[in-house]
Amino acid sequence: MTIRRIIKHGEKVLKVPCPALDYAAFKDELPALLKDMWATMAAARGVGLAAPQIGLSLRVAVIDVKPEGKPQRLVLINPEILSLEGELNDEEGCLSLPGVYAKLRRRARARVRALDENGESRELTGEGLLARAFQHEIDHLDGKLYVDRLPFEDRLKVLDVIKQAKPGWA
Repeated sequence: MTIRRIIKHGEKVLKVPCPALDYAAFKDELPALLKDMWATMAAARGVGLAAPQIGLSLRVAVIDVKPEGKPQRLVLINPEILSLEGELNDEEGCLSLPGVYAKLRRRARARVRALDENGESRELTGEGLLARAFQHEIDHLDGKLYVDRLPFEDRLKVLDVIKQAKPGWA
């Protein structure tokens, strides 16, 4: 298990959509990758991490929003959003943009389909923070950051904050 360097805003891998992962071809390497992703996410105190955030253009993400304070580790391989409902407007952040937060409108309920770590297809439904995490991590796999979804004026403000914060990013 290795804690990996988290890729930061401005690094190209974050803007490239990930191709579908061939589970059968990758399944032997997957356990080690997932251990590294869980360790990296925990060290950074995040609730989700996508493979591009550790420099890998793989359609894999991990999420644990710890409902009721209890771990609920979710592995998403080749996830797709099936439906979105409702609306919430909350502050959002990203491990690839440390210390940068902005209010962003997302859907309050999300239903997704993905393979789990065993290659089994699962349909999952999330509300609130879990719905936001599904949308956020799938955005990463599609080459998008949450700031790309901000209204133009808000994006300009956040980009200014990013410029000031970047020199301190490790």
